[in-house]
Amino acid sequence: MTPPPANRPFQPTKALLCLGAAALFWFLSALNKTGYTINVEYPIRFVYNDSLFVPTKPLPRTVLVNVSGDGWGLLRHSWLPFRVDPIDYNVPNPLRASIINTSSLTAAFAEHIKKLHVNYVIADTVEMGFDRRMTKTIRLIPDSLHIDLAPRYIVSSVINMTPHTIVVEGPERLVRGISDTLSVSIPGKRIVDNYDNEVPLNHFHHPFLRVSADRVTVSFEVGELLSPPTK
Repeated sequence: MTPPPANRPFQPTKALLCLGAAALFWFLSALNKTGYTINVEYPIRFVYNDSLFVPTKPLPRTVLVNVSGDGWGLLRHSWLPFRVDPIDYNVPNPLRASIINTSSLTAAFAEHIKKLHVNYVIADTVEMGFDRRMTKTIRLIPDSLHIDLAPRYIVSSVINMTPHTIVVEGPERLVRGISDTLSVSIPGKRIVDNYDNEVPLNHFHHPFLRVSADRVTVSFEVGELLSPPTK
């Protein structure tokens, strides 16, 4: 009589390999199918004459787009959205632009993304704002009346400032309201030695303003008043 075969021990490594192979086969098979729909973030680049105009609101770097296609195409655009070329959105008349035209943007996406079907751009209202770009040269003036010198000490030379002027650039409505001169406070208490320091210019904090320099070097000599000779 033939003895029954011995039971083989369970081998978890082989079982996991089989499960992994089956899952991989299913995943690859699913990627080949069509009819998937997904929302993906896509980079956008606003095209306008930036030498004449400047945005007054932060422009979005990406927009959310609803697309359909096969699994491979959707996987590429959902996992690697910023490795593709951005879509160009032309703003021919920035001063009249207030919102993004999602219909024209959807059409532009359809021309740009050839392997996927673009259904629509997900944006209820994407606001824009522009103003004319303006620059102004501002003269720096030392606030000599409020220098904190020690008793019996005076400023004994011309107060030198480098640079003498700065250039502010930004939206016209902001730059036009800036004064042509800027008084620079000189920090320090009970100064007795010659002064030569960098002074920060913390006067322009608006995110849409650009300043040619954020520090100024101030230098001057300090002398002590001598008592008049006694007779």
